[in-house]
Amino acid sequence: MHPIRKQRLYLVLFIVLFSSAAAGLVMYALSGNINLFFPPAEVARGMAPVGQPIRVGGMVVENSVVRSDDSLAVAFELTDYEANVTVVYEGILPDLFGEGQGAVAAGRLDEQGVLRATEVLAKHDENYMPPEVAHALEQSGYDEKGKAQ
Repeated sequence: MHPIRKQRLYLVLFIVLFSSAAAGLVMYALSGNINLFFPPAEVARGMAPVGQPIRVGGMVVENSVVRSDDSLAVAFELTDYEANVTVVYEGILPDLFGEGQGAVAAGRLDEQGVLRATEVLAKHDENYMPPEVAHALEQSGYDEKGKAQ
């Protein structure tokens, strides 16, 4: 093989290998940031990964909000009217958070099926429903008021 062609071949192989390694490292870094959405029914069936960052959305169950007297800790349940998921959060809840309202909690599921939330999002007005929550409720056959469709 001619020396110039051999040099070009090595250069092309180096570029291909370097590009492949860079793409692999980028994909690995991004895989740690994936945050999948699960409705409460799928969490109850064990379809949600334990210890991985996930989001769970649904309606806040009436009379389920329990606030700690000496800290910002709060526990509540989210439902899609098929199953409930207990959420434990320590921090300030959004102003529009309330029982009977739509909410999405992001965090990690523990071994007991309790979501240890790092973030809680509430719908921003009475007409808005987070798309994931609306879809989960629609699949379960209920609307945002808990009425069968």
